Amino acid sequence: MQHLTLNTGIEMPILGFGVYQIPPEDTEQAVSDALAAGYRLLDTAAAYGNEEAVGRAVKKSGIPREELFVTTKLWIQDAPAEDNTKRAFETSLDKLGLDYLDLYLMHQPFGDVYGQWRAMEALNREGAAKAIGVANFYPDRLIDLIVNNDITPAVNQIETHPFFQRADYQGLMREHGVQIQSWGGFAEGKNELFTQPLLSEIGRQYGKSVAQVVLRWLTQRGVVAIPKSVRADRMAENFDIFDFVLTDDQMAQIATLDGGTSLFFGHHDPEIVTWLAKRRLDA
Repeated sequence: MQHLTLNTGIEMPILGFGVYQIPPEDTEQAVSDALAAGYRLLDTAAAYGNEEAVGRAVKKSGIPREELFVTTKLWIQDAPAEDNTKRAFETSLDKLGLDYLDLYLMHQPFGDVYGQWRAMEALNREGAAKAIGVANFYPDRLIDLIVNNDITPAVNQIETHPFFQRADYQGLMREHGVQIQSWGGFAEGKNELFTQPLLSEIGRQYGKSVAQVVLRWLTQRGVVAIPKSVRADRMAENFDIFDFVLTDDQMAQIATLDGGTSLFFGHHDPEIVTWLAKRRLDA
């Protein structure tokens, strides 16, 4: 497994397993299968409702804690966000059954962002969260957070896939020492991703699936990927991407698929902001 070094000095696997949209009743088995397949980076969130199941699978695996990289995410907190954030962190940690997190992300760029970040900085300084970062931050919000706070986010987890590649933004993040991580790496199959002619042809050349080509393309760009599946065979397939290398020409061809626009929703849309703000989680 390849690793990347974050701005905190800790190493993060470049390929992990995400549990978004996996029902809690299916999550424990899915995570157990993923760990058996070799995944060591696990990505969940308070908003997913399956942290407890992830924690059970981790405990039952018997894998030493230091070999795992566990991420969860803080949902939107209103003032007093510093107090709320600490309580939310402790709740997540308790549900996961862990003593610390490898990475704690602010899930959305809304609410009392600065209060949330100050609390996360404190958790990082205490060692409770080995690294802290954000998700879904667009360039203006990310740079604003960086220049007005002490700790630069280690990671920004954003929508990144062949149809919305974010190459320029990745360059900006690199300049500031922020690691890009992809959510929606397969675009949830939109634009007929899994039968896309170019990706299919490249896959045929290597005896690989379109999913494997996409994951190789992401990781070869230095993007951390967290594919999701509930099928053990697909998990193993997604993990088997380090025995081939895409050529510069193939990377350039895939670059032509970029539409430059989200396939899901925009964080600048007032209706989306209002919808997210109304979603509240039980402590």
